[in-house]
Amino acid sequence: MARIKTWNPEDEQFWGKEGKRHARRNLWVSVPALFLAFAVWQIWSVVAVNLNEVGFNFTEGELFLLAALPGLTGATLRVFYTFLVPIFGGRNWTVISTASLLIPAVGIGIAVQNPETSFLTMAILAALCGFGGGNFASSMSNISFFYPKKAKGTALGINAGIGNLGVSAVQLLSPLVITVAMFSTFAGAPQYLGDGTAVYMQNAAFIWVIPIIITTIAAFFWMDNLPGVSASFKEQAVIFKNKHTWIMTWLYTMCFGSFIGYAAAFPLLTRTEFPEVNAFQFAFIGPLLGALIRPVGGWLSDKFGGAFITFWDIVLMIVSTLGVMYFYNAGNFTGFLIMFIIVFISTGIANGSTFRMIPFIFNQKEAAAVLGFTSAIGAYGAFIIPSVFGWSIESTGTANLALILFIVYYLISLVVNWYFYSRKNAEVKC
Repeated sequence: MARIKTWNPEDEQFWGKEGKRHARRNLWVSVPALFLAFAVWQIWSVVAVNLNEVGFNFTEGELFLLAALPGLTGATLRVFYTFLVPIFGGRNWTVISTASLLIPAVGIGIAVQNPETSFLTMAILAALCGFGGGNFASSMSNISFFYPKKAKGTALGINAGIGNLGVSAVQLLSPLVITVAMFSTFAGAPQYLGDGTAVYMQNAAFIWVIPIIITTIAAFFWMDNLPGVSASFKEQAVIFKNKHTWIMTWLYTMCFGSFIGYAAAFPLLTRTEFPEVNAFQFAFIGPLLGALIRPVGGWLSDKFGGAFITFWDIVLMIVSTLGVMYFYNAGNFTGFLIMFIIVFISTGIANGSTFRMIPFIFNQKEAAAVLGFTSAIGAYGAFIIPSVFGWSIESTGTANLALILFIVYYLISLVVNWYFYSRKNAEVKC
């Protein structure tokens, strides 16, 4: 396939004649690659819940740590991945980063079959799942180069929104596939629950191996390295001198950090506080709706402005988190679940709206780097939120302190967004 020689998506004639066609092709390969990255990143949100049921003997703190570690490494890798697309090329880096997902997927599938596997080994494998978390920064940076400003909100929303579905997919599919010997004896023997039920924990990781291989091949043949977007780290590092980089990082951490952090913590939190409930019957719903609504957040922002949508969405996040705390203390799981679902929906909308704001605050090359960097810091929510929940429960016996801290953060974010971007005389109207 002939490679792209010139690229100027802001030229409407070029965009209509050939730009849109190339952009869509790259987007539709990027989407499944990012979907798989999120799935691998969040495997431990499911696996950690079941380990002690099949013979492992980890403490609650260790289980929360296993669920949190992919968030720590994923966020850290995003810092580096942010700058790699202009250095290596979008196609090249998508191939490398997608193929890297095979390492934790195969490793976890082997390790969970032996209850004698040490906590250190499990922790290393959990950390390696950060490869999946890192991919988001480079993926969003890459796609941002393909689209004109007028379409960036929708395109980035589609890439991230469908990609985010990997979170709900792993939480929906894993409880199903571990009950079936879908790979026969090739993938190993079953493990047994306390009641004698046979399960195949390895399937939660092995089911992603073949899709990863197929998507890596698709990226190699059907994606492109765009001309005119190469830049050294030094050229991109100018973003760190701009205060809006740090403001948008704060705001994106508020929404995406909450989305991915709650997704990692919800199954364990439900099992701890509502032991009579099967967490996996419900855990996938919030991440699913949050991911599906993200493109809508981008689309609404294209129509009404990202700062406007973000402001009112933060209000919804505050109200719904207060609702989570109320029903949590009332011991009402139905109300607790409904409020958490609303929290997930609100995080999804804000994920789309904040990412639409960035291309209007920065120039094209800076915007790509800022998209990656803000996603990197925001991803620390996948480590911080489960860790804070675990700390709050072990220290006070409840999750109330954690929820209060999150609400305070949302209140500060509301003021920050209003002052810099959404008030009448805001410094940057976007």
